[in-house]
Amino acid sequence: MAKGIWVVAEYQGDNVRNFSFELLSEGKKVAAELGEELVAVLLGNGLDGLADSLAQYGADKVILVESDKLSTYTTGAYTKALTEVIKAEEPSVVLFGNSIMAKDMAPRVAMRLGVGLATDSTNMVLDSGKLVFTRPIYAGKAFVNISSPDARPIMATIRPNSFSIAEPDASKTAVVEKRAVTIEDADLRTVIKETLKQASGRVELTEANIIVSGGRGVKSPEGFKVVEEVADVLGAAVGASRAAVDSGWRAHQFQVGQTGKVVSPTLYIACGISGAIQHLAGMGSSKCIVAINKDPEANIFNVADFGIVGDLFEILPLLKEEFAQLLKENQQSA
Repeated sequence: MAKGIWVVAEYQGDNVRNFSFELLSEGKKVAAELGEELVAVLLGNGLDGLADSLAQYGADKVILVESDKLSTYTTGAYTKALTEVIKAEEPSVVLFGNSIMAKDMAPRVAMRLGVGLATDSTNMVLDSGKLVFTRPIYAGKAFVNISSPDARPIMATIRPNSFSIAEPDASKTAVVEKRAVTIEDADLRTVIKETLKQASGRVELTEANIIVSGGRGVKSPEGFKVVEEVADVLGAAVGASRAAVDSGWRAHQFQVGQTGKVVSPTLYIACGISGAIQHLAGMGSSKCIVAINKDPEANIFNVADFGIVGDLFEILPLLKEEFAQLLKENQQSA
């Protein structure tokens, strides 16, 4: 009989990614209602140092799936390893963050298991004992509820920043199990020769609580300086519209939209962005949207919670000063 709520956790370097803690925090509630254990699963090599942090956010058990061929993500190796462990343990639910890795791996695992997959979900609730996932459709213009089928495991990818992170419990421990898996050379359709990293010094877009994005109205690569200055004050990530990326002002990794990254920050500040459907599909689920545009008829104002009509090069320096002052006052009163 299928048993256990699984969260496939991800990490960068020595740190577990925030959306994994979100899924554990929410998964803990589901596990408690269903009377099942909450299990965190990590794939890689040399993962011992990551288990404690997963336990603090609710994991009753941590499964470390290790192999020297899992040191770097490759589609074939990770898909085979996770599928093998799921078949052996038969969990009832498997949750992923809607990351680049999960978008590549989760559908393949679901196909090999012969089950469905609810992708890019923004909510998860229990209704009469069944899990119901909510996900946007039609470029974010509508939402659909997907009720879990009888087939197990139930699988879903969850958009980062969809759930709040619970306070960690430093006293909580978890059972740690190591699983060795056999990865043959035939399973490796690709081999990673080198990984090039570009350090921005800012939080990754999909995990950011605050994002300041620039569009065509920024006018040039140099125009992004004022956007970056506001982001630095707020400790925010910097995003860009497709128009800005296509113009060569920012790299594709900063693009927010249907053909870029889908984000759900607490605060999204759109600077000089008209609000094309493609862009709205990538940030429409933000908790609070602030739009700055000199065109009062810009479509972005139709989805914004707050709108400022004016020249962003005049408005952003004023906002930067105001934000800095407010943050200073808050620190002094704390």
